[in-house]
This record gives sequence, C-alpha cells and structure tokens, in this order.
Amino acid sequence: MRVAVYQPKSTKPCPAVLLYSEIFQITAPIARMAAMLAGQGLLVLVPEVFHELNPAGTVLAYDDAGKDKGNQDKWTKPLEHYDSDNRAMINFLGSHPLWNGRLGAMGVCIGGHLALRAALQPFVNAALCLYPTDLHSDTLPAGNAGQTLARVGEMTAHLVFVFGRQDPHVPEAGRRQIQQQLQQAGVSFDWHEVNAEHAFMRDEGERYDPALALWVYQRARELFLQM
Repeated sequence: MRVAVYQPKSTKPCPAVLLYSEIFQITAPIARMAAMLAGQGLLVLVPEVFHELNPAGTVLAYDDAGKDKGNQDKWTKPLEHYDSDNRAMINFLGSHPLWNGRLGAMGVCIGGHLALRAALQPFVNAALCLYPTDLHSDTLPAGNAGQTLARVGEMTAHLVFVFGRQDPHVPEAGRRQIQQQLQQAGVSFDWHEVNAEHAFMRDEGERYDPALALWVYQRARELFLQM
C-alpha cells in the first residue's frame, strides 16, 4: 500500500491524522488538503484507498471515466480490507519519530466513511467525517466485518460529521438515519449541516466553498491538536 506522508516542519512529536481521499485517490486537491493539515502541526498519512485494484500511483481524473472507475473500485473492495489498511498504518506510525501517540482520522466522500471506519481501531481518538457516503445505504461490500454504521457502538473516538444540505449523495432521510443511529449507540459526536453541495472541500470546480473549507480546517485543528 503506497501512503503519502506529510510532515510539519517542527521536529517535536505531534498527533497524526489518517486522511482518506475521494474515490479518485490522491489528487491535487487531496494533496493540498494534506499539506494544509501538516502546516497546522500534524503528521498526515494519505493512503491510496484502492491500492489492491490499481497500479501504485494511480490518480483518477475528475471526469466520467474516473468516476466510473472509482465507483467500480469502491463497490469491489470489502470493508474489512480497509481495517487491515488502518492497522498497517498504525503499525508504521509506531516507529515514526514524530508521532506522539495521538491519532485522528479525516476524510471526504467515501473518505468520510473510511474516517469513521478507522474509529473502530482503538488507537483512533477522533474522526472528522466530511459528507460521508454509503453509510446510510450500506452499499459497500462488508465481507465478514459488518457495515460501518451498524458498528458505531464499538467506537470510543469523538466523532464529528459535516454534511451539505444540497448533497444528493446523502439526502435528508439518509442524514436523519445516520444521526439516529449515532444517538441510539450513545457515542460522543458533533453534528453539522451546512448549505453546501457535495465535494464543497474540493478546491477545484464550481462546488468549492472556500469559506466553509476554512471553517473545516479550523475545526480540524481544534479537534486533532487537542485530542
């Protein structure tokens, strides 16, 4: 599994964040997101989420062909494989001189789902899930590991969710379903719904909302530096 590592300039041990991309893998907007987080004093790991299904270094374009390939990959990879990916990254961090032992997870789109999935790992202290897809619909193959939303009761991390009200991928009924499941599970979570479309964090294209993106980065800084 190829993982991009973004380090802050400081050599003082710091928290780490597992950053999960959209279905397009490590695109330029995702790389800039990782750099932004590292610039705030975080050690950032960005895995190629579909590494089993593509040559190392594969980046899909933001077009119909890229979307079709990315969706095919997300419907192919079982959720249990992300669990082993997470364990591998945590093992890597264990020998990294900059890691202080505190760990967060963050992601967009399917990456928001994967950030929540990472919270099944006991080392994860907080997760920031940005417009996570396929949670309410249980559309990712679970294998023997169970659907993510059904397992939220196992999570001890503090969870933060941000959804766009104009996001067709997670409509209002889906948001209410997720929120209700979190409440019933009794987990620690914050919930935000904003006036934005899907992918409002992606700093390319007309859906980008820079003001909301800045607010998210500020929230990420507070969340991960205070874990």
